Amino acid sequence: MDQILLIVNTRKSTALNLAYRLIGWGKKRTIGFVAPSHESAMLGLPEFDWNIETNPVKFGVVIGGDGTFLRASRMVMDFDIPLYGINVGRLGFLVTGNPDNAEEEIEKILSGEYRIQKRQALKGSVTRKGSLVHVLYALNDLVITKGPLARLIEVESRVNDYFLSLLPADGIIVSTPTGSTAYALSAGGPILPPHVNAMVMVPICPHTLYARPLVLGSEDTISLIPKSDQKEIYLTQDGQLGYELMVKDRIDISIARDKCVSTIELKEDNYFDLLREKLQWGNVSVRQGEEDW
Repeated sequence: MDQILLIVNTRKSTALNLAYRLIGWGKKRTIGFVAPSHESAMLGLPEFDWNIETNPVKFGVVIGGDGTFLRASRMVMDFDIPLYGINVGRLGFLVTGNPDNAEEEIEKILSGEYRIQKRQALKGSVTRKGSLVHVLYALNDLVITKGPLARLIEVESRVNDYFLSLLPADGIIVSTPTGSTAYALSAGGPILPPHVNAMVMVPICPHTLYARPLVLGSEDTISLIPKSDQKEIYLTQDGQLGYELMVKDRIDISIARDKCVSTIELKEDNYFDLLREKLQWGNVSVRQGEEDW
């Protein structure tokens, strides 16, 4: 029996309904679904054993939005489990599957009609007074940001330990190519296709005219050091987990060499078609009478 890992946004009824539909379909097709502990309790599925030596799962299906996919990516980062996302969220840069055709798309994957995209992850190491206090991995981005008060923070940035700038801003985003279409794009950063071996540093609302996004290579290390006296400064991991920072903490960020996330793309899918669809490039309405211009 083929086994598939099922990761679901259980707070959305549309995601739960689709999960139940797939479970019923799987029983007819001798496809077994397993799930993490929370989903297994909700859906009545066997719980996946993360400690098992031989991985019995062919791939994972993520039902939700991009946030659910980011949560799933942290689960499987230490395992050879590629992920396929089915979109019941909003934008859906990571979850590209169509819920109406979910069974057909899973059949294509089981038949080998797909390709694997290896997506880079960021590694962030937080050092405080000479001691390592956190090591974080992120598929999208690591972000230093201020607290709720409308006050700037100052962040020193270094590249490969060479001083770059002392920037007054609301914060700084360091993003993978995958995350370049997320928070970094909203802050004015460039779009990097997922196969580009690079990362991007983007200031958030900088209080200076000279600040610009910076693209860096896969061998570079970005170091960010909060200099403000402000108490509420945070490091966020994929926008989902937060860690309080102290003044003069040092956050070293680089492309992870020991971890990545494998995503499944159907053969007919194309990243640039996805960009055009999601960002509505070329979506210009033609006025009546101008069709033949």
